[in-house]
Amino acid sequence: MDSKKQTPVKYYVGIDVGSASVRAALVDGFGTVVAHADQPIQIWEPQPDHYEQSSADIWAACCSVTKKVVCGVDASQIRGVGFDATCSLVVVDKQFQPLAVNCEGQNYRNVIMWMDHRAVSQVEHINATQHRVLSYVGGVMSVEMQPPKLLWLKENLQESCWEKAGYFFDLPDFLSWKATGVTARSLCTVVCKWTYTSDGGWDDSFWKMIGLEDLVKDKYEKIGNHVLSPGESVGKGLTPEAAKDLGLPEGIAVAASLIDAHAGGLGVIGADVKGHNLPCENQPITARVAMICGTSSCHMGVSETPIFVPGVWGPYFSAMVPGLWLNEGGQSATGKLIDHVVQGHVAFPELQSKAAASAHSIYTYLNSHLDLIKKSLPVGFLTVDLHVWPDFHGNRSPLTDLTLKGMVVGLTLSRGLDELALIYLATIQAIALGTRHILETMQAAGHHINTLFLCGGLSKNPLFVQMHADITGGHGENGENWESRAA
Repeated sequence: MDSKKQTPVKYYVGIDVGSASVRAALVDGFGTVVAHADQPIQIWEPQPDHYEQSSADIWAACCSVTKKVVCGVDASQIRGVGFDATCSLVVVDKQFQPLAVNCEGQNYRNVIMWMDHRAVSQVEHINATQHRVLSYVGGVMSVEMQPPKLLWLKENLQESCWEKAGYFFDLPDFLSWKATGVTARSLCTVVCKWTYTSDGGWDDSFWKMIGLEDLVKDKYEKIGNHVLSPGESVGKGLTPEAAKDLGLPEGIAVAASLIDAHAGGLGVIGADVKGHNLPCENQPITARVAMICGTSSCHMGVSETPIFVPGVWGPYFSAMVPGLWLNEGGQSATGKLIDHVVQGHVAFPELQSKAAASAHSIYTYLNSHLDLIKKSLPVGFLTVDLHVWPDFHGNRSPLTDLTLKGMVVGLTLSRGLDELALIYLATIQAIALGTRHILETMQAAGHHINTLFLCGGLSKNPLFVQMHADITGGHGENGENWESRAA
């Protein structure tokens, strides 16, 4: 082709809001990441199991990282922007101003985070109804979904929040509203976290049965009565105000958003595996599970027909891959658990100083330390007498028991760096065993999985990946082998 006739490069901006930080990437039309940036966001924990954020703080971070990645790029070549975010609950009043989700009345703290477990009695009430919509969330609704959180707000903050609220958004939908001024919701969020179905919409009887009939009366205006497929263009694109905030051209396309784990799952489950000698080569993508591992972990498997897996969310139609059913397993605390165990150990200050002196991260240093003390043994055998039960924040899948607690068996009186390294290893092994439990449950229900793909922050840790490969590399309920790869 004559190079003179080549069209200018087109760019797209992706904004990813995780639990603790916001990341942006500038990607060209060939899928190459040209620039990226990240910025931390604030988390408040006013009391145990209450986790809150600020939508203003999150939006400001989105604007900051976006301006960084597009710096120096011809704005006319930027064609669109898309958001993904955690499935946290954002509350605003009828004028779209932040509304407090706390007893202190701090309006800027208007986000109940996904990992917030305040609504325990509300989710027990919902599950006691045994309503038919529960069959699409593994048979038991999680405290991390939105209906119990909405019910908590009505029962605990009726005057200050519930009656004043104009809109309840999933965080990904809040961001697309902020960018376009359109209150449309993504099929991904409302199906996966709010009990909407792609064929039947909202089920009036469910909301009336659990005590949230107010939402039905206003025809679901507050939680969404206009639903778009993920990636579909929202409204007329970027508003002038949002364009100025983000440093992007006015009117460029804004895509209907995705939950962060689902965006990760979509990104890796369709990976080109030719030449990598993987068992899923020349197999449909239903042979794959995408594991998105960061603060928590999600295990995404798709199927051509609905598969009901006890204790695993879904089946959700077209919530991640268009035309396919999604099952979503998960662990509520993985990266957060590893941090909790390591930072709470008495030898952590010693680890910090030695890691800093060697110019390595604490986890790179711990991995190297384990290589030193393992001698001729495989590293996994170091913890033969040390075992962790990893449900420090309850069990999401497949036991669906938020009352479960964590446990460590095999402790001694030793307090040094060796012991810290061993409990770190045992924690990673426990998380990997939890993943195996989820995979085996999915296999037993009818999934045919042979390859596990990892992405997210923890997939950058070679020990985490290796332990998942070792521990899931046995056989599932139907005798099939599977293989783990970091994507």
